[in-house]
Amino acid sequence: MAHIDYYFATLSPYCYLAGTRLERIAAKHGVNIQYKPFDVMQAFGRTGGVPAKDRHISRIEYRAQELPRQAKKLGMEFNLNPAHWPTNGTPSAYAFLAAQKTGGGDLGGLAHGLMRACWAEEKDIAREDVIRVCLSAAGFDPSLASADPTDLAETYARNLEDAIEAGVFGAPFYVMNTQRFWGQDRLDDLEQYL
Repeated sequence: MAHIDYYFATLSPYCYLAGTRLERIAAKHGVNIQYKPFDVMQAFGRTGGVPAKDRHISRIEYRAQELPRQAKKLGMEFNLNPAHWPTNGTPSAYAFLAAQKTGGGDLGGLAHGLMRACWAEEKDIAREDVIRVCLSAAGFDPSLASADPTDLAETYARNLEDAIEAGVFGAPFYVMNTQRFWGQDRLDDLEQYL
């Protein structure tokens, strides 16, 4: 079966704004999603990108307008300056990878739940108790929040290398065959491609 490689970061506001549209598109077209959480900050450094705080003021100002504008257009709650951002995205990414490995729940719901916790609910997704709630809400065992990180760290690092090799330089990024789609605002283009 055809699949979409979905490169995302649990701390990305743009991934949050993607909501669960990818899951709806994939279900409609009978396509699987291969979820690939990765360290987008490392990807920036390796692909010529710059963290938001280090960008030129014109880009910072545009981001401050564009994110709330997109959230309003999508009808989503959004806080441009959440209480716990930036934060360490690794614990939530590891929990996602543990859930992916174990199976039995809703991965799209988990990804979105983690991002919603940060960008709409003022929660710190680096905290185990927050991650446990997100896991449980998506149908996973909450104890996965404290899974052994050894294998998870290897997968997380491999996802970054896969991303770089695939030409990924930001998040969300969707790759299908040789076609690449960057940004939540390219989901319509991905669907048209399908």
